Amino acid sequence: MAANDVPDRIELASRAAKLVPLLQKNAAWAEEHRRLPDETIEALTEAGLAKMRVPVRYGGYEADTATVVDVLSELARGDASTSWTAAVWAISSWVVGLFPDEVQDEVFSSPDVRVSGILSPTAMAVPAPGGVVVNGKWTFNTGVRHSQWNTNAAVRPTPDGGFEPVMLVVPVSDLQIVDDWHTTGIRGSGSVTTVAQDLFVPEARVLPMGPVLNQVYASKLNAGSPMYASPFLPMACATVGATVLGVAKAAGEAFFQRLPGRKITYTDYENQSAAPLTHLQVADATVQIDEAEFHAYRAAGRIDAKARAGEAWTIRDRALARLDLGALVQRAKGAVEVLKTASGGSSIYEGVAIQRIHRDIEVLSLHAIMHPNTNLELFGRVECGLEPNTHYI
Repeated sequence: MAANDVPDRIELASRAAKLVPLLQKNAAWAEEHRRLPDETIEALTEAGLAKMRVPVRYGGYEADTATVVDVLSELARGDASTSWTAAVWAISSWVVGLFPDEVQDEVFSSPDVRVSGILSPTAMAVPAPGGVVVNGKWTFNTGVRHSQWNTNAAVRPTPDGGFEPVMLVVPVSDLQIVDDWHTTGIRGSGSVTTVAQDLFVPEARVLPMGPVLNQVYASKLNAGSPMYASPFLPMACATVGATVLGVAKAAGEAFFQRLPGRKITYTDYENQSAAPLTHLQVADATVQIDEAEFHAYRAAGRIDAKARAGEAWTIRDRALARLDLGALVQRAKGAVEVLKTASGGSSIYEGVAIQRIHRDIEVLSLHAIMHPNTNLELFGRVECGLEPNTHYI
């Protein structure tokens, strides 16, 4: 694909917005069946939204971070699970671009390939002639049932008796799938467990994680791309935060759809919209959603601006990316809590969207990289002159 054929930010956001009604229609089915329906997958593929973080030379869009935030937040207005899955595809496709170019040639040989992935190194990769043999499992493997490739993490023994984390690229067909995704929220993402048993992975598809976290990548052809000018964790944080922002917006829309004609039971308010309490709740939620949006786009803007300028990332910059994610999740969850409370007892029925939205954002907020307390503590630690207590920065 030529660069001038790549859809711009407005076009991609528009494509995502047009899918919102379909995603809303399919959200209950996805939750019940614990995976995205084929109709949703086909719509995402037709819109080209799995190509956002694929290199242009393979027909991808190499979209900047602000565009990714636009698209994923729009998708989340329709369904959190769909947006979360698309976010994982975006991150995992980006990760493939860190590997040697011949690996990318293999993975991206199909124009509509979908790549899912896991960051936690919960498997063992034992050195073998020409590569490694992997045994272990990965939980929370979002979208793997609808993906052809998986980026995984493992630990590999080192000659000094220690271990180093490595990233792997493996065909999904080489993994065993355990159907264990029985959760309270984000059920449609189908984030099942996958297992590797005596799986040989060629050396070219094994990448030490240490250099990756320090922006030392194996790809030569992607070296000049602005999409790869940012560190992994800030990019991933900005990406997943977009889903949370969209979920909060979905809560606002769901609340106002039900507001006309609703009364407040056991009061003389025949219209909830006339109650001062409702006015305060709406204002409170609006402010929190606005603040969440600020943090989402500040994080994206920092990534894109530094990429354009070729600026280096300091530890504080990296910690600030985690702060933005934590603050975003905190505000978005707060807004949803306010709107759920204002939705009354009738909102507990399965057919009312806000009960699902409330459960979805609860699950997202508990994700290890999303949890507000962890992110805020990390930034405060760095701001107070201490070293980070994690490599994931």
